[in-house]
Parts: sequence; C-alpha cells; structure tokens
Amino acid sequence: MSQQMPQRLYLMQVGTMPEYQIPIVCYLVQTGDGKNILIDTGLPEVIPAEGADFENGQDVITQLATIGLTPDAIDLVISTHYDFDHAGRHGAFTKATYIVQRVHHLDAASNPRFAANRPQWDQSSERIQLVDGDTQLLPGLELIETSGHVPGHQSVLVRLPKTGAVLLPIDAVPFANGFTREQPEADNNPDAEAIHASTIKLLDLVEREQIGLVIFGHDNQQWQTLKLAPAFYE
Repeated sequence: MSQQMPQRLYLMQVGTMPEYQIPIVCYLVQTGDGKNILIDTGLPEVIPAEGADFENGQDVITQLATIGLTPDAIDLVISTHYDFDHAGRHGAFTKATYIVQRVHHLDAASNPRFAANRPQWDQSSERIQLVDGDTQLLPGLELIETSGHVPGHQSVLVRLPKTGAVLLPIDAVPFANGFTREQPEADNNPDAEAIHASTIKLLDLVEREQIGLVIFGHDNQQWQTLKLAPAFYE
C-alpha cells in the first residue's frame, strides 16, 4: 500500500442554513506520508448579503486546531467549486496549493455568481493547479468532474484502509433523496440535464466500485448519524 494513500477522513460542519436545517461542511484527508488535504473551506467570516440565510458555526480553522493543525499545515485544498459556502476561507491557507477544474476556474473569472467571494478563490497562479476532468490526484484520492450545479464542479472519491471507498458528491448531489436515476421533473433549470448526467455518473461509480459510504454534504438527517471531527473515518 502506497504511503501517499489516505489514512484518515475528518468531517467538519462549519455552519448551517438554519431555516432549512442544512449543514455547511468541509473535509480533511490525511495521508500515510503526512499530507493534509482540505476539501473546501466553508463559509467566509463575513457572509455576503446574498447569503443572509447562512450562519457560521465553528469555522474550519477552529476545527483544524482541535486536531492539532494550523492553516499553514494544509498542503492542498481541493476546491470543489467557488460558491461562498464552499470557498469562503480559501485565502486563509497561504501555504497550500489549490486544486480546481480548469473549466470552473476560467468560468469564475467572468461569472457574477462568484464575484463577491473572489478575494478568497482568486489566488496567485503558481498556487493554483488546474485539472481537466476526472483525475487521480494521489493513489486512493480521485477527483470526479460533475458539472451541472456549476460548470466544472468536482466530486471526490477517498479510498480508506478500513472504511473502504467513500464518495463525496458535494453539490453534484447534495441530498440523499436526489441520488436516483429518475429524471427530475422539469423546473426550467437550464442545467437540469447536466445535473442529471452527473448524478447518473456517480451512481454508476457507486455500483461499479461497490462503494459503501456516500456522504451527502447538505443532508442534515445523514449528518446527524456521521462521525464528526475530531473523530474520523479510517
């Protein structure tokens, strides 16, 4: 087994949408050779006007401290996409390299959806590693291109020594009840076809790899049953 492979997966709830009881979350992967890989960074310290429904909790920096880590200890940040509830603290990790889909990074440059959070995600080019489509980042850590929610959204597959493969769909499929092959009812969403295609892609992956644990990032009912940091999956 490669020392580069993931050994631990920490789950961190860093905020909520109180009205809907929706968790806002991020994740930390630790590898056998000592790398710390953060997946998303949660909400910004100051939530923008369009995020009035969101509420900060124990932020990612505070939660990392509970397991003995400072922001400078983070080697990589896998940025699934630049929505402010997923990329709100990117700027805090000044020693890290950011891993993002090229399609997403290029789209964000002119997309008003991501403008308010630009100071967080628009890092110096030498610290951004652009990837194209499905990518094995390290042995046992795979990025899965799942456009639809936004162009170039990416999900993450983590292979752990005891738990086995864990799929993090992120916002490709935020709730368990949406993880279905059924075509959603028409709702005039111009991205509905891409969202459905990405859902099918992930369902096929789960069946092919016999993945036992799929963690839906905004599913409050599921998150009440999961092990949260400082506990971990291994």
